[in-house]
Amino acid sequence: MRPEIESLIKEERNKHTASAASNENKTDITALTRRSFLKVSALATGGMCLGVTLPAAKSHGKTAAADFSPNAFIYLESNGNLMVKSGRCEMGQGISTALPSVVVDEMEANWDYVRVEQAEGDIDKYGSQATGGSASIRTQYIPMRKAGAAAKEMLIAAAAKVWPADPKDCYAENHFVIHKPTGKKLGYGELASIAATMPVPEEPTLKSSKDFKYIGSYLPRHDVGMVIQGKRTYGVDTIVPGMQYAAIVHCPVLDGKLKSLDKSEAMKVEGVTAVVEVDRMKVPFGSLGGVAVVANNSWSAQQGVDKLKIEWDRGANGSYDTDSYMQMLVDNVTQPAEKMAERGNVEGAFNKAAKTLSAVYTQGHLVHSPMEPNASVVHVQDDRCDVWASTQSPDDIQSVLSQFLGIDKKNVHVNVMIAGGGFGRKFKCDYVQEAAAISKAVGTPIKLIWTREEDTRTGYYHSNSAQRVEASLDEDGNVTGWLHRIAFPSINTLFTPGIERAPANAVADLESHPFGISNYRSESGKAPAHTRIGWYRAVYAIFYGFSHGVFADELAEQAGVDTVTMLNRIYDNNENKAQAEQVARSKAVLELAAKKSGFGKPLPKGEGLGIAVHYSFQTYVAMAVHVRMKGDDFEVVRVDSAVDCGQVLNKDGATAQQEGAVAMGISLSKYCEIKFKDGAVVTSNFHDYPVMRITDMPEVHVHFVESDASPTGLGEPGMAPFAPALSNALYQASGKRHRSLPIKA
Repeated sequence: MRPEIESLIKEERNKHTASAASNENKTDITALTRRSFLKVSALATGGMCLGVTLPAAKSHGKTAAADFSPNAFIYLESNGNLMVKSGRCEMGQGISTALPSVVVDEMEANWDYVRVEQAEGDIDKYGSQATGGSASIRTQYIPMRKAGAAAKEMLIAAAAKVWPADPKDCYAENHFVIHKPTGKKLGYGELASIAATMPVPEEPTLKSSKDFKYIGSYLPRHDVGMVIQGKRTYGVDTIVPGMQYAAIVHCPVLDGKLKSLDKSEAMKVEGVTAVVEVDRMKVPFGSLGGVAVVANNSWSAQQGVDKLKIEWDRGANGSYDTDSYMQMLVDNVTQPAEKMAERGNVEGAFNKAAKTLSAVYTQGHLVHSPMEPNASVVHVQDDRCDVWASTQSPDDIQSVLSQFLGIDKKNVHVNVMIAGGGFGRKFKCDYVQEAAAISKAVGTPIKLIWTREEDTRTGYYHSNSAQRVEASLDEDGNVTGWLHRIAFPSINTLFTPGIERAPANAVADLESHPFGISNYRSESGKAPAHTRIGWYRAVYAIFYGFSHGVFADELAEQAGVDTVTMLNRIYDNNENKAQAEQVARSKAVLELAAKKSGFGKPLPKGEGLGIAVHYSFQTYVAMAVHVRMKGDDFEVVRVDSAVDCGQVLNKDGATAQQEGAVAMGISLSKYCEIKFKDGAVVTSNFHDYPVMRITDMPEVHVHFVESDASPTGLGEPGMAPFAPALSNALYQASGKRHRSLPIKA
């Protein structure tokens, strides 16, 4: 270290030591004010740590000043290495690259010096680490930018003190602070320790978007090399000393019970050490209840499960049949139901209409099927529990296990592993709670892996649904009235069993799309739940997007115009000033998708080009889907996706999210449906619950609206417009209207 820098560091530390004792509200280096969101401290090895308070902490009662607790950390080491540690869970969506790039850009750092580390699960330290709802970027973009900008200003202040010079004559660039008049420069590593003694700027100056270096660029995932080489450790890869393996089988019917168990043959399997009955835990995300086999290897554990002789009492849900249930849903939406929202006079509009049109749209259950199955390693000791798991919500693991084991949350230590896909399934921690129950019973660390069959048959399911939409048109083809009835089992039954109608957030999602209908009413029909309903990527937007998108196409045909014209008419009729921005941005992505796809151009016989648009999770996506008939089947040839998510952070990751939405959209539109008979799922694996293959993948062209608006999420919004655009394309190609998902050949 240069002598002048070392001397200044000692001087600043002595000042701090003298004043710290007299001010108990001071942090390691600086005092916090009510406006502070940053905390700085020196690293013992030389360097600085900047702690950032992100909005998620507020949901757990965190405030500024005395209660201040950082929940993301930026470490600048004396060798110049920069480590960003954040609480958001990585499951392939690229959040562990996107958010650090924001810090690095504002900090004027060099990406080559950056490494990213996943934070452990700790709700007290990090606030909520739940990763879902396409919310991570939306809520953390500005705080992370400010953190990077503050670090840069502190480094400039440190360099100015070393030289000495006026900070206004200094600037930061590519991991250096440079003195304009002389060209002298100091590296970030050299300045790190003294920067840790600088005051934290309360309102650091943010860059203009025109000066962004990484934000808005195509930045590969920071761990892409490790993933390609198979060096990334997922939850299912975890091994700890003394670990045993477990496999489990559950009652196939919700709320069913174990009636009898013969474990004798299972205990004869070489390597099997125990058979453990796992009780039903009636809390959200708790175990369904089942029987686990423990062994010294995973194969023996599964073989032991296969040898179990079990009789189940199927209970009240033992007659659940999805075919008859769907008919009940359809019946419930074809008759008056409970009013959810209303404006104007729907009946009056219908009575005066030149034309009316109605249609019923349905969708079956879906299951998540991430490539990495549910897996966790748990070690329960007297007053401590250690967990290694791929999870979207370490918060819930801490909460559920502390309740189950009767220990303090702070004694539940969650090591958050990268997940091989989540889609909402890994929000639920039943598989972790089961591993804890087994570990407690046998006294060793347990690695529990669910088979894909077990997750398919006893997972959490996207609601099956029915919707009836009726609308009126005047003589000019304008929509004058709209009645929308829905019926689907509620996700809220996880928390309050017995609910039979759509929850408030489902109503809000339906109302959020900025259609301009002056006479409108929505109603909710009864739909009791007979299985576990859970969040699935895009949630309500999947079936709302489908009904909105296909019905708009049907209305366009009735009015004698194309779909884009009809949608623009509906948007233009919106007189709600609060939705003016939503209307403008929805129309913009619609026009962009139409332009890029050549919507309206003549196509050969047997081909079609459909279009749809949807607003969800504060993001606007329009898709144009080009299909070609192949006998009774079809292929998707090309998809153009137009997206307005505000400022794009990482175009590589953002493009991948849209490509993934198309792939998943093809799966749920063409193949995926979970059916129940006698209370149990009749599908089990990819042979009877197929997902798309690589040969199904079309050309995908993603077009982003250039914007300086605050960024919004991309994990889910691309799911909503694909299925309706596909259905509309198939109608154009074949003359057959498809109103049910999956689409049958």
